Amino acid sequence: MNANSNRREFLRATALTGAGLALSNRMPGAKQKSVMVFTKSSGWEHAVVKRIEGKPSIVDNAVTALGNKYGFNVGVTKDGRVFDMKQFHDYAAAVFFTTGDLTTLGTDGKPPMTAQGKQALMDAVRGGMGFVGVHAAADTFHTQPDPKDLSNRYIAHGEDQDPYLKMLGAEFIIHGQDKDPRLQTANVIVNDPKFPGLEGVTSPVSFTEEWYSLKDFVPDLHVILTLDTHTMNGAAYQRAPYPVTWARMYGKGRVFYTAMGDRPENWKNEFFLNLLGGGIRWALGDASAQLDANLKEAAPGYTEIPPKYPAGK
Repeated sequence: MNANSNRREFLRATALTGAGLALSNRMPGAKQKSVMVFTKSSGWEHAVVKRIEGKPSIVDNAVTALGNKYGFNVGVTKDGRVFDMKQFHDYAAAVFFTTGDLTTLGTDGKPPMTAQGKQALMDAVRGGMGFVGVHAAADTFHTQPDPKDLSNRYIAHGEDQDPYLKMLGAEFIIHGQDKDPRLQTANVIVNDPKFPGLEGVTSPVSFTEEWYSLKDFVPDLHVILTLDTHTMNGAAYQRAPYPVTWARMYGKGRVFYTAMGDRPENWKNEFFLNLLGGGIRWALGDASAQLDANLKEAAPGYTEIPPKYPAGK
């Protein structure tokens, strides 16, 4: 990425952050809350966050549509320098669909976060900013070291886990590989049918996704959805059912995460969009939920880690 491109991205981020309403429409006479969508890919860049010919990505457009529906403004950026800007604190919530160590340039070549910017994010959420992580947000800031053989991902790090992941609530290990189905239709158990966006949903829900196998769940999770692994194929899912959507408090900040969102078609799926819209509204403080810690009840085997892939290595 050349210097001119970096400057354009920075100016775009500045403009979006300052305005706080990119791609969204104001409601006359109302001061709307603003949500920042951050989609830098220092690791794998998913199709849903790619901007083709400079056009907004699938994620950009979908969250903007939710903003128009529910009355919040949306700004979008891939520029990690945004977290060092004073205007960053004008946002009421941040939505992350990211990968890798965001303090490195990485795959997409967009300017990285600074270490101070990462801390600014953590401090902002602890102080009351909402945070919404989607899918690959759990494939971000892996606990170091993170070698190519992924061996460190099969270890429960507990208190030694990266602070970002402790804020989020868990860490991505792996999904289906090679001959194992990467995409599978599985049953999702609804643990909290009263959470915003799940009104009228009957459990279980059959859903096709690139399912993340996750670990190091923090104890205070309020589990919303659990993945039923009993009918799934592949080493990644040889484990007890585990959470795939949850909410928790991080200081004064509301944190929501869903492991769904890999597939472009799911960004048009009513169940997924209603859930994401509910999570964003809750993170903004515009919707309420009962936030009891139910991890042990919803997923008694949550500490299980699947066998390392490939087997025997």
